Amino acid sequence: MQHNIKSLLGYKIGARDGEIGHVKDFYFEDTSWAIRYIVVKTGNWFMEKKILLAPQALLSPDWKNRIFPVDLSTEQVKNSPDIDTEKPVSMQQELALYGHYAWQRYGGSGFYAGASETVMDQPLIIDERLVVPERNLGEKNNDLHLQSTHLLCGYHIRATDGEIGHFSDFMVNDMNWEIEYLVIDTHNWIGGKKVLLKIEHIKEIRWEESLIIVDINIESIKSLMLFNS
Repeated sequence: MQHNIKSLLGYKIGARDGEIGHVKDFYFEDTSWAIRYIVVKTGNWFMEKKILLAPQALLSPDWKNRIFPVDLSTEQVKNSPDIDTEKPVSMQQELALYGHYAWQRYGGSGFYAGASETVMDQPLIIDERLVVPERNLGEKNNDLHLQSTHLLCGYHIRATDGEIGHFSDFMVNDMNWEIEYLVIDTHNWIGGKKVLLKIEHIKEIRWEESLIIVDINIESIKSLMLFNS
């Protein structure tokens, strides 16, 4: 099933023995468009810090009550590696998270949700294809192309023949946690309607210009499927 990212913000994270916090943001990989981490703001019991959880830790969501149950204990979360979510996530930090939670390795099709206890007990295996050389801490994407879904809000959309609105939201598949569509707010171009653009049409993201360039023209965007929130 598909969900828009903004509708998932605020979902509670329920551990085996209590509530951990709520969803604040998502980190996705801008090469595969897979959600890599859920950014969780914890409650008072953990000094209101932000932590990272991989989607594979999720069990079957409680959509009605807006709860993401996880196959973790509050103690595991309390003792998780200290990572500043306001800064890029380094490879060393990712390895520390994998080791602490014994998460499955990350594959080309994304994380695997609903990990069983058997999987959680397996030794850590790192896919060497995902290991890239370290770069300077000040260089963008030191975090293996991890980007915040919130960061893109408001980015302008440029078609092959001009601009036509701005980025509003993502549509994600909750089976594999891969982003499938951009939600484009067209402003006054076609009556302020929002349309869905497949990720495959993204040609380039110019981070320094807050600009997303797509490979289709304005008329094609006007004919896209409408987004109904």
